[in-house]
Amino acid sequence: MNKVMKISKYLLLFLLSVAFVGARAQKSLMKKELVNIGGEKVTVGEFLNLYEKNNQPAETGEKTTIDDYLDLYINFRLKVREAEDLKMDTAKSFINELTGYRKQLAKPYFNDESVSEALLKEAYDRMQKDVRASHILIMVSPNATPEDTLKAYKKISKIREEIMAGKDFGDAATEYSDDPSAKDQKAIPGKQRYRKGNRGDLGYFTVFNMVYPFENAAYNTPVGEVSQPIRTKYGYHLVKVTDKRDAMGKATVAHIFVALRPDASSEDSIRKTEKINNIYQKIQEGLNFEDAVKKYSEDKGSAQNGGRLTPFTSNRVVPEFVVAIDNLDSGQVSAPVRTNYGWHIIKLIKRERPGTFEQEKQKLKDRLAKDQRSRKSKEAVIARIKRENNLKIFEDAKNEVFAAIDSSVLKKQFKADSLSGMTKPVMQLGKKKFFGKSDPVKVWTQYDFAKYVQVKQRPQENIDKNVYLQKLFNQFVDDQCIAYEDEHLEEHYPDFAQLMKEYHDGILLFNLTDEKVWTKAVKDSTGLENFFNQHRNDYMWKERVEATVYSIKKKEDVDKALEIIKRFDNDGDIAKELDSAGIHSVRIDPGTYEKGDNRYVDRVEWKEGLSEPLDSDVEDLTVFVKIKKVLPPMPKDLKDARGLVISDYQNYLEKEWIKQLKKKYPVKVNEGVLAKVKALEKKKESGGKK
Repeated sequence: MNKVMKISKYLLLFLLSVAFVGARAQKSLMKKELVNIGGEKVTVGEFLNLYEKNNQPAETGEKTTIDDYLDLYINFRLKVREAEDLKMDTAKSFINELTGYRKQLAKPYFNDESVSEALLKEAYDRMQKDVRASHILIMVSPNATPEDTLKAYKKISKIREEIMAGKDFGDAATEYSDDPSAKDQKAIPGKQRYRKGNRGDLGYFTVFNMVYPFENAAYNTPVGEVSQPIRTKYGYHLVKVTDKRDAMGKATVAHIFVALRPDASSEDSIRKTEKINNIYQKIQEGLNFEDAVKKYSEDKGSAQNGGRLTPFTSNRVVPEFVVAIDNLDSGQVSAPVRTNYGWHIIKLIKRERPGTFEQEKQKLKDRLAKDQRSRKSKEAVIARIKRENNLKIFEDAKNEVFAAIDSSVLKKQFKADSLSGMTKPVMQLGKKKFFGKSDPVKVWTQYDFAKYVQVKQRPQENIDKNVYLQKLFNQFVDDQCIAYEDEHLEEHYPDFAQLMKEYHDGILLFNLTDEKVWTKAVKDSTGLENFFNQHRNDYMWKERVEATVYSIKKKEDVDKALEIIKRFDNDGDIAKELDSAGIHSVRIDPGTYEKGDNRYVDRVEWKEGLSEPLDSDVEDLTVFVKIKKVLPPMPKDLKDARGLVISDYQNYLEKEWIKQLKKKYPVKVNEGVLAKVKALEKKKESGGKK
């Protein structure tokens, strides 16, 4: 190793050691006492945390100095100390207010941002496509027994095997699906018309139109393929995707409609087909679409509005409409389109396609909040809580309490007190001693679960008791995990603890200052009047004039109006005379004005008399100002200066209050430590340079 390399190495080691020593020294400084307020110590770290957080540069680019901010901080701590000594933080109103703020502030800690962002991006991506799919449903309740669930799963799996072996999906849907829309419905005279089954075809849909597991299957299955069995709240599904296309968005169309029932005779079918083709031919030859609607459409509801239909998305119309619209530009008319309802000629008026991510983001957030998938974020948080706090379920004790709860729970008649002696743990959260530190361990007993069941039980039908209890137990575990984490948020998240302290102190500060200063200054009329009398010379009128401003809108009225204004001194007489003369274009504004109160008064010389005409720089007006009296500077009455006096009185009360608090809670600043804090901040502001 040459000499240069050795020097570089030793220099690097020296700099690292200096940095290490400097870091340790700074860490040590953070723990030192900066100020003592009535026996309460405030460390450098506590002070600087608030100083850096709340002291961002103003518009001028300047920060409050350490000395000035320390004065503010001391006054703040004095008031909070007084409020605490007065037990204001034990008042029910304070506790309720702080609890309300805490609920709001805690929400982000129970939301997994990465999951929420992924769901948002997924929803936006899916919003770009419409999917057409068919399904087969084998119904099974979410509360079914394991035996019934397995039976349904085996049935749907066997159907899939048949389809994979060559059976037509539509035939299988007609034969097996528990979705009644898959099968034809026969006509029943006087009760229902014939309805052709859809053979499992659900048409087109997009994000949020289906329950989330079904949506996942539809978007994740390639076109032409059949999904694995999918479980939703309705049961098990097989999903066959038949098409995916760019999203139609929201479309506004008009149509000409010729009705043709699915069970129509061949003669009716031929006649109606010929009719729609003839209408289309006339449009091709130049017949106005709206005229054709009025003359020929059998949809009497829309015919009155040029055939226009309510705007719709892909899931609201038959798939033939979606395909037809996809081939049209605004203003274009389609060839005749056949649906289950008959024949249509469609005119596209407009369609709104999905916007950019930023444009759609808030709407998607709102939809996500109301959708089943929003639980994924909460589920991720609960899973983390379980993992980090070593969730333990005691299965034997759980089964014992399940057995002890009778079937009255299915009728909402179960009483927990009958199981008050069951005290075995069913659930545990928390860590035991670790390197000498003891984290809280919390245990929930069989009786705790029984009490939860009593509160949460609801009347149930067609459900096994143990299946229902397991459902309640799962909710019980999740709820206790959330509650446990909520109880320890301040311990687990120092930033949250600091935020709660700020709200705690801020509410106390506001309440006590309101009592001692703000409201007192308004209500203490005697004190306010005494303060005003002692400082009367601080509230002076500047030189003023009693004057009237006459604004004339019409040029042709100026001469007549001026003659009347000159003839009378009283503005009331002037107004009456103007009205008698039929002149209504004059605005009269009398008042007492200081400089800056009125731009026209400011433009004339302040001596008694009528001014020359003034033109407005923003309106077509001719303006005259009549100075009636010039008033010298004089003291204001309390009613004239009340707002300013109240503000000054509040400042006075606060200063006097601070003096009293400093006597009650002596303040001692450690000047040596303060000097080091100033040096540290100066170094930061200079970019760390010495």
